[in-house]
Amino acid sequence: MIRRRLFSSRKSGYDGARSFGAPEMRNAERELFLFRRRLVLAGAVALLAFVGLFGRFVYLQVFKHEHYKTLAESNRVAIVPIVPNRGVITDRNGVVLAQSYSAYTLELTPSRIGNLDATIDELATIVDVQPRDRKRFRKLLEESKNFESLPLRTRLTDEEVARFAVNRYRFPGVDIKARLFRQYPFGEVASHVIGYIGRITDRDLERIAGWDEAANYKGSDYIGKVGVELSYERELHGTTGVEEVEVDAGGRAVRTLARTPPVAGNNLRLSLDIRLQEVAELAFGNRRGALVAIEPATGDILAFVSRPGYDPNLFVEGIDTANWEALNESPDKPLLNRPLRGAYPPGSTIKPFLALGALTSGKRTPHQSISDPGFFQLPGSSYRFRDDKPGGHGSVDMHKSVVVSCDTYYYVLASETDIDDTARFLSQLSFGRKTGVDIEGELTGVLPSREWKRARFAGEKYREEHRKWYLGDSISAGIGQGYNAFTPMQLAHATAIVANDGVAFRPHLVKNIVNLKTGEERAVAPQPTHRITAKPEHIALIRNAFVGVNKEGTSARAFAGAEYTSGGKTGTAQVFSLKGEKYVAHKIDERLRDHAWFIAYAPADQPRIALAVLVENGGFGAQAAAPIARTVLDYFLLGKKAAGPAADAPPRDGEDQSD
Repeated sequence: MIRRRLFSSRKSGYDGARSFGAPEMRNAERELFLFRRRLVLAGAVALLAFVGLFGRFVYLQVFKHEHYKTLAESNRVAIVPIVPNRGVITDRNGVVLAQSYSAYTLELTPSRIGNLDATIDELATIVDVQPRDRKRFRKLLEESKNFESLPLRTRLTDEEVARFAVNRYRFPGVDIKARLFRQYPFGEVASHVIGYIGRITDRDLERIAGWDEAANYKGSDYIGKVGVELSYERELHGTTGVEEVEVDAGGRAVRTLARTPPVAGNNLRLSLDIRLQEVAELAFGNRRGALVAIEPATGDILAFVSRPGYDPNLFVEGIDTANWEALNESPDKPLLNRPLRGAYPPGSTIKPFLALGALTSGKRTPHQSISDPGFFQLPGSSYRFRDDKPGGHGSVDMHKSVVVSCDTYYYVLASETDIDDTARFLSQLSFGRKTGVDIEGELTGVLPSREWKRARFAGEKYREEHRKWYLGDSISAGIGQGYNAFTPMQLAHATAIVANDGVAFRPHLVKNIVNLKTGEERAVAPQPTHRITAKPEHIALIRNAFVGVNKEGTSARAFAGAEYTSGGKTGTAQVFSLKGEKYVAHKIDERLRDHAWFIAYAPADQPRIALAVLVENGGFGAQAAAPIARTVLDYFLLGKKAAGPAADAPPRDGEDQSD
């Protein structure tokens, strides 16, 4: 009874639940359909994913195989450029003037170092790091890219290398590398000829790009900056090699896989005689000036002096601030290449060339004379251009005008000669244009003419009277003053042309280029550029006057007792106008005194050497410059070597001091 009631109540409860909206029984077929649909969809997605992965796999392994193989290899293999050995520079006799040698350097890569200062301080406990090393490193850091390897210490000793090798694990981003260094054994001697190398700058990179040789300079840090090192950079540099090196995870070399060796640069043999160069530089002593000596028949430059000089070794690793300031701020300007970039009034050294021009144009004949009262007075004016000899030289023909250096003769000649005609003739002797010497930086100088003056004084700040050429301009130019400004190279070249009977050869410093790989020696053949328009008999007359200067003229004292016959000409170039007052050297500030010139050649009959000497603020050419020339010629022709600087040749009492 009770069981029946319970059943009834459960049944009625169940029915009640159904009547109140309880869920129905699941539809198994529908759920199975939905499940299958979802399974198919998931399978399709998975299939598409696998197809995508497979496609990507094919793309990477087939189409991009070479690209990623290269990337993978680059993680394992480092391509290291091998810097070639720079060519050796020697003088004409094989004496080494510039060479390279290998040494170890301690180098830092800033991008791989967290705290540079702390790292350098810690390195200083292992190797000797001086304050100058830190300053040089900071300067290089400012000029370089952050990822470049920069030297902190150069030329490490074997002991320092060993100490660092033991502690290398402590210094990520710090390595020891073998690098090539440039050495100049003679220091200051011939420094302006040889030049020096320095670190490659952005300006240098532009030059390299212009040569289309960027790949050949990979790994190179240095390039020629001045002198022969600059002008023959592409001959000296060589061809960069390549080394494939397997590296570990730390970037350290494990083994060499392949190697293409570098090709050393070509050697240069200069025309310079370094022993003659030493004699010439010693002859100057502490005086400032320049000397250029040329072989007339070839254009070979035998000596090239610019005093004072500088030590090119200071620039190889980057010059320190103290030395740079000392060189750059010195009033003596040791960095100035005086033979090429010093332009000075030629003084009386211009007179033989003006005389030759007058013979060529017909303005003068050899025996035509003037009467020299000791001055020249402008027509219609009370102003007088005085001669150096009070009272004058009496009757003066062309030969005598050169031998005694008569100013009045050339005042008169200049007043009767058109300046443009003079300029056209003198330009044949290299005045007012570059000689073509094979190092960079040569100035053209100033050869005045009407056209030159109009261009020089063009512009609104000048009036028409400034541009006009006056007779007074011609007269000043007639004794090598006024607007005239020539380089010692130009004076030496002009002298060599006359000594070579009017045939001009391009002056050059490099005599031979030697290819170390093939052993081939390529000579720089003498290049005659032109012959001047003067007649042989007129050139012979002027050469005879040159000889007279050294025998009986203004430089006779300097060449007294010489065992050879030579030709020469003295010159004095005014620096400071005395406005008519008499020149007394000891009463004038040293740097305002006249420049001393001397040009010469020897032997007189078969000239083997022609030269120009300038002594800045030296006074009379016969006293200051001629003795230097005598010292050089004595060594070149006779092998006589002076023990010290050439002494000035003081004039005898009553001796003519004119130049």
